[in-house]
Amino acid sequence: MSSFIHLICDYAPGDLAWAEICSSLSAKLPTNAHIHITSVGSFDTIATGFTLAQLGLANNDSKPNNLLLFANCAPRKDRKDPRANNEGEGLLYLVLKNNTEAIAVNSGYSLSFVRDEIKELWSVDVKDDGSQFRSRDYFPDIVAKVVNKDYSFKLHSLSPGEIIPKIPNETIAYIDSFGNLKTTYREGDKFTDSLKSGDRIKVKINNIIRTATVATGTFNVSEGDLAFAPGSSGHKKRFWEFFQRGGSAYLEFNHPSVGSKIEIEISK
Repeated sequence: MSSFIHLICDYAPGDLAWAEICSSLSAKLPTNAHIHITSVGSFDTIATGFTLAQLGLANNDSKPNNLLLFANCAPRKDRKDPRANNEGEGLLYLVLKNNTEAIAVNSGYSLSFVRDEIKELWSVDVKDDGSQFRSRDYFPDIVAKVVNKDYSFKLHSLSPGEIIPKIPNETIAYIDSFGNLKTTYREGDKFTDSLKSGDRIKVKINNIIRTATVATGTFNVSEGDLAFAPGSSGHKKRFWEFFQRGGSAYLEFNHPSVGSKIEIEISK
């Protein structure tokens, strides 16, 4: 059976880094392995975690059964002091409750969105220093071992709740190419459950205040209106998002970044 490796990294689309990583992986993987890449912003562990969860927690009929996720966003912010020999955050191996496997750098919120869906979590025996480009020089060896069902790299079993932070509240989690702002507000939350379609809310993001309409879908608002509604991400418990029909919520709030805090007040 061929393997499908989905890479999630904080390199710009088409960057040389992608070419080098894909080349290094291809040198070690079976010839029938498939590689797909998804870019997130530089050092953006929130979008990394959001993407990993959206791909990894998909229904079986929406993802290949041989999927392996490789998430590499390593801002090296786990310690403030100088690092010797380019040392970086550790690499982890995990298995989700739906049996999807993943290799991920233990950084920021990279695993927060699957924190409660992890069945196994292990530290990995791999060099964490000596290279500024570990995802090219060291990590492909571990990916290849997973593909070949060689788990000799597993070191210590870990508790997700002890080392992985929770999803940040009231925050932009991902910005798509249409300018929709996917948030960490979610179906089933006390606040979103209190909202009714047609409610008007006052929203502050990036120091910009706008009024939006609570909606049930993209076409429940008029052209040009800003809306807040359950989006397409999050699977059984969808994340809410801001969108502007025929426009861009991203532009409306003056180019906010992932991680920006959101303040919402229900209009009287």
